[in-house]
Amino acid sequence: MIEINNVSKFYGAFQVLKCCNASIARGEVVVICGPSGSGKSTFIKTMNGLETIDSGEIVVGNFRLAPGVTNLATLRRTVGMVFQSFELFPHLTVLSNVTIAQTKVLRRPKAEAEEKARSLLARVGLSAHLMKHPAQLSGGQQQRVAIARALALDPEVMLFDEPTSALDPEMVNEVLDVMTGLARQGMTMVCVTHEMGFARGVANRVFFMDGGEIVETADAATFFDDPQSERAKAFLAKILKH
Repeated sequence: MIEINNVSKFYGAFQVLKCCNASIARGEVVVICGPSGSGKSTFIKTMNGLETIDSGEIVVGNFRLAPGVTNLATLRRTVGMVFQSFELFPHLTVLSNVTIAQTKVLRRPKAEAEEKARSLLARVGLSAHLMKHPAQLSGGQQQRVAIARALALDPEVMLFDEPTSALDPEMVNEVLDVMTGLARQGMTMVCVTHEMGFARGVANRVFFMDGGEIVETADAATFFDDPQSERAKAFLAKILKH
């Protein structure tokens, strides 16, 4: 589903991604982890063109993304994304937040878009909150609205960039439960997260990044039980100690 070939990225003279290579199969769940500043968020944002690349190529389905490619609307209809911050429209209701992109981007009739939105909001457990505005919801509820909104465009891939990092601890599980449900239904997912329980229990594979490189790639059980690189061992020793 996704092929990443020799991708590099610079911010001025600083190289944030260094010749990254990866392949992600349709229906696979991949977790990207690593220390802060290792390039994780930049890496995941290259997969839908939110961050440009300076060399290499990324192929998502039939779309080839390379330096200078600008027709990103087609790619972004294939790839949904959920961010740390919820990015909801504060003046719109929950229902309208999930409907608007369908009518504007996909040109769906309003009635059909609202039916789709109601179905997705039920799927994430928010049927009772359709007419509320984002400020009336908890952080976990807002993030679930954001997930429903991304799903409303019928993506083939879902990207999650630390979707629980802005949440209070008691709200984290309600978002992870929705993500786990998506994974079990066969959605191709790439997640930057520090939630190692989710990574161990749900991911097919883990990419460990450090210094802008993919240092280690392994199935989840192998990564947590028998990491091969010294950098991964040191990282896990720190975050799994408590």
